[in-house]
Amino acid sequence: MNIKSMMEKKIPSAEKIRLITLDLDGTLLNSDKQLTERNRAALEAAAAAGMEIVPATGRFYKGMPEAVRALPFIRYCIIINGAQVVDITTGKIIYSADIATEDAIAFFSYLDTLPVIYDCYIDGWGYMTGSMQEMAGDYISNVHSLKMVRELRKPVPELKAYIREGGYRLQKMQLFTKNDVPYRDRLVEELTAKYPQYSVTTSLPNNIEINSRDADKGLALTALTKYLGLTNRQAMAFGDGLNDVAMLKAAGCGVAMGGGHPVALAAADIVTADCDSDGVALVIEEMLGKC
Repeated sequence: MNIKSMMEKKIPSAEKIRLITLDLDGTLLNSDKQLTERNRAALEAAAAAGMEIVPATGRFYKGMPEAVRALPFIRYCIIINGAQVVDITTGKIIYSADIATEDAIAFFSYLDTLPVIYDCYIDGWGYMTGSMQEMAGDYISNVHSLKMVRELRKPVPELKAYIREGGYRLQKMQLFTKNDVPYRDRLVEELTAKYPQYSVTTSLPNNIEINSRDADKGLALTALTKYLGLTNRQAMAFGDGLNDVAMLKAAGCGVAMGGGHPVALAAADIVTADCDSDGVALVIEEMLGKC
């Protein structure tokens, strides 16, 4: 496939795009979880052209890399797979979709019967049963993902008890399998059928992310464009995983990363280079060059 020729054929002009949403892991960030200088410069140029630059991630806000949070032109973030849309300058939550306490406890009780470990996001941070966090190295081989689970999760004696005692509502539940992609894929299908009230997606070879059915990046994008007085046709979205599919479909121009999940590739209008080849910058540079 000739990526450049696809972009020339389908990429919109810069005048038509007022907002760019970007998944982080596997999309804007390279395999080392770094924001490259070329991608940063492309975002800066798009912002200077009047476009809102909006991270759209499965992470909570404080779990985003400092290199992204420090970008001076970012005001809005879609976080936790669309469970929240936040104006980071004021703290205002523009959109939210939570999971009720008892529903989360019931779901985790089922996960206790499976060969997995799990965590959750509550009010801007991650929480995990301490013994599961200690076992994370047996389930997560990617050094960057393992670092996140060890540093961005507060260990508690037992997660279900912690949730029940606090009466917490959750923004996301997440589980990890033992680096077994076929099993993960079967489990995605099983959980989707068993829990139709949830959005079940994946963004890593061994994880599954569970949100409220009303929490996906596509719904979050729609809420944000409405809030800003825009339409989805004025949005461009970049992503690579199952949790990006709704956003790729919702945006006026959906861009999938080379090597992304087959469903994401099928949902996109454009396929660009992978995250280690500055695929985001390639598209933005081409778009701005049409001015």
